[in-house]
Amino acid sequence: MKRILLSWSSGKDSAWSLHVLRQRAEYEVCGLLTTFNEAANRVAMHGVRRELVERQAAAAGLPLWKVPLPWPCSNEQYESLMAGACAKAVAEGIEGVAFGDLFLEDVRAYREKQMESTGLQPIFPVWGLPTRSLAEEMIASGMRARLTCVDTGKLDASFAGREFDAAMLSDLPQGVDPCGERGEFHSFVYAGPMLGAALPISVGETVVRDQFVFADVISK
Repeated sequence: MKRILLSWSSGKDSAWSLHVLRQRAEYEVCGLLTTFNEAANRVAMHGVRRELVERQAAAAGLPLWKVPLPWPCSNEQYESLMAGACAKAVAEGIEGVAFGDLFLEDVRAYREKQMESTGLQPIFPVWGLPTRSLAEEMIASGMRARLTCVDTGKLDASFAGREFDAAMLSDLPQGVDPCGERGEFHSFVYAGPMLGAALPISVGETVVRDQFVFADVISK
């Protein structure tokens, strides 16, 4: 069984990847690898508070491998910090890192290039799955998530804070990916088959930064 880490954004695609990987006998997920904006103490892009991600990892029964990123953070700084995390993983007997990417070839190529000299195998457990049926399967499984970030260049700001459910899927305009794979939206998972217990949350204030709208998810 190959010991691996899972790149963890706190959102639905990484959460579903955990669910899928746990059904595959060849992998043992040993930890969740998450980058945090050090200044905001939140997951980059998703805008999720660090304490919530820690509770998520505890509910998943896995250690959280935290990679703090300075703000602003250059690509060179990011790659250097990730290389350090990968070296630590190899030293601890980890053999691969899984990613929840779905179909963006350039993103996958970047991940593979990043992993090339690390000694870690890049793994893509949900790659190529049709995103409409995937979104419906996630919802049908009992997975629950809230939209934490919306790119208003692609989706109306009113979607921020909404539940990721059948009603939301039916309201998405044509051209918006049902899983938000092109960055239309990001999410936070608070319940589902990959978590041992649901996390009690509520949605707080909404903040606008440039073209992005963030809904602040907080613990109840």
